[in-house]
Amino acid sequence: MGLIVKDLFKKYGEKTVVDHISFSMDKPGVYALLGTNGAGKTTSIRMILDMLDKDGGEVLWNDGPLNFSTCNIGYLAEERGLYPKYSLMDQIKYFGSLRGVPDKELDKKIKYWAERLKVEEYLYPQFKDAVSGRRINEKGEFIDEEEGTSSGKKKPVRKKKIKPQSPDQLSKGNQQKIQFLIAMLSDPDLLVLDEPFSGLDPVNTDILKNVVREQIEAGKYIIMSSHQMEVVEEFCTDITILSRSKAVVQGNLNEIKKSYGRVNLHLKCDRDVTDLINASGANIITEKENEYRIKVTGDEQAGALLQSLVANKVNVICFDLSELSLHEIFVKEVGADEK
Repeated sequence: MGLIVKDLFKKYGEKTVVDHISFSMDKPGVYALLGTNGAGKTTSIRMILDMLDKDGGEVLWNDGPLNFSTCNIGYLAEERGLYPKYSLMDQIKYFGSLRGVPDKELDKKIKYWAERLKVEEYLYPQFKDAVSGRRINEKGEFIDEEEGTSSGKKKPVRKKKIKPQSPDQLSKGNQQKIQFLIAMLSDPDLLVLDEPFSGLDPVNTDILKNVVREQIEAGKYIIMSSHQMEVVEEFCTDITILSRSKAVVQGNLNEIKKSYGRVNLHLKCDRDVTDLINASGANIITEKENEYRIKVTGDEQAGALLQSLVANKVNVICFDLSELSLHEIFVKEVGADEK
């Protein structure tokens, strides 16, 4: 089983928007497509999924053409795709049926993912007392709004069903979670996530991260496009960075970072050592209370600085030499190309 993207090409008039992009996934994991706005990420994804005609190239899944008929695909689009005139539940069931989820399984899967993603309240209407307006459970007991428990102190006069919320009443983050739920209904083998964490607060980001981790452990193939470099570093083993429709960096993330060398130094001492750092030829990026972020040329310059600190009997609290972050690599490669 594997995914091969070979020589993808797309033009609009005289403008080339995807210029012969190729990559492959021969084992489960997460592959990242990165780039600035307009670099060709979403266009590439749509061609990969056969949602947009290619002007050149091919996409193979298990040696055959990749499309929604040949592969169980879950797709989370960057754009919001919920329809305001239809209820959330109707839309979810409709999309589930399109993906071939049997009716008997569909309700169970919707409930499972609604609980996992913390969106039950938007999908399952509750009741409230028509007189007081307080929420009540199925037994007709008042629900303590502060603690979320049944008080049972008083029977309501009359039940009134709370209408389910329409999509346009949901925040951007909750719409994102509903669309993620839809993408997961068919238990996809290939999951394509275009900016999956945009619009999410830290709590909901962690919820989605946990699901992504589970999918990785389950042996799923995942393509992720994101502007959040720290998320990409957390999940992705291989990447392609696009700039002006072309791949400018491509390959295994660890190998890419290694190729730039260890040039970031975090140094903390018990006194001011600015003079020793400057004498070594290293560049101080930030300085705060004898703690420094320094750019060095590599291991040799960092080692010479450490020897100087020891020779001057400086108490070194932290000396951490590391590779460039993905954010720094992105800015270095794409920033220069965009100028």
